[in-house]
Amino acid sequence: MKKYFRRRLLLLLSLIVVLSGCSNVNEQEKNVADSPTKNMEVGQKPSTIATPLAATEAPKIDLTKVKPNEMGKIMVVMFHNFVESFTPTKYDKGEYTTTFDSFKQLLGDLYDKGYRLISMNDYLNNNINVPAGCIPMVFTFDDGSAGQFNLVKSGDALVANSKSAVGIMEEFNKTHPDFGLKGTFFVNLGGETFNGEGALPERLKYLVDKGFDIGNHTLTHVHLNEIKSADKIEEEIGGNQKKMLELVPGYKFNTFSLPFGQPTKSLQGYVVKGSYQGVDYENQVIVEVGWDPTYSPISKSFNPLSTHRVRASGIKPVDADLAWWLKNLSKADQYVSDGNPNTISVPKSKEDGIDKNKLKDKKVITY
Repeated sequence: MKKYFRRRLLLLLSLIVVLSGCSNVNEQEKNVADSPTKNMEVGQKPSTIATPLAATEAPKIDLTKVKPNEMGKIMVVMFHNFVESFTPTKYDKGEYTTTFDSFKQLLGDLYDKGYRLISMNDYLNNNINVPAGCIPMVFTFDDGSAGQFNLVKSGDALVANSKSAVGIMEEFNKTHPDFGLKGTFFVNLGGETFNGEGALPERLKYLVDKGFDIGNHTLTHVHLNEIKSADKIEEEIGGNQKKMLELVPGYKFNTFSLPFGQPTKSLQGYVVKGSYQGVDYENQVIVEVGWDPTYSPISKSFNPLSTHRVRASGIKPVDADLAWWLKNLSKADQYVSDGNPNTISVPKSKEDGIDKNKLKDKKVITY
């Protein structure tokens, strides 16, 4: 009898969690003025927080109401500069610059619209686990600037600066733990990286320990599209990997962000894999400069070596930046989760686009 009531209680709790999650989020075009996190100050607690369910606890959902589409597009967002304030000039209009305040606002807006962060590795491996009705999103950060992340002293400890993207994400995570604390930082270890307190190994290890990923962006941020030899490509990519192993022993890059585009076609194979001074490298994901969402990892069109990104909205808005896509990309065209990482739920009209070799042991559900 006790086991019976225990099972009933667990089922009830699971249903409560699902009903408070993304399954109740409307279409992207809904008015979010009355949302509980709209204009919320960091540190203010929302009334309801949903928690992603473990695979064994995922209850059945009404597919016709949640309308999952795990063949839909995913936005891999590309961030660059973060500053407290910015004055545009004729040389820099701010297309690639985000203020700390606007980043705080963005996190709340994304949460309200049903987005949840996943890691690049989870995207690559089709290990997407967000609540039913939610939309996975990947954050990426290029160049390793202090505005993205730096350490400051707090007593005897080193902590993320609250005036940095990581510091802001950590604070948001305290009140919205189901949003996720994920992201990939593409660094150039031959230059300045996350300038602030602590030695460079401490800075990198802090990110790794927090669950962030570090990716390769070449050693010196070379113009990759101007390189004419395989040796130089291997020096830049392999040299950055060699430096990383010296700073964080055992850490292997598996993602790469193209600085200034691809080299000539005959040299592109060396971007994927190569060797430098006895250090091998192999990139499983290559991300490109942003302009549009990328494919679901189970799509026949999925090619991780050509992963498209969406440019984060800068101080100067441009077409095809994140704000533009949030306005113009319908929820029906995006990856909407069924809440169960062991199943792939898609409308019947999307079934033919699934690459069954990428399913592993996941079950396909159509409606």
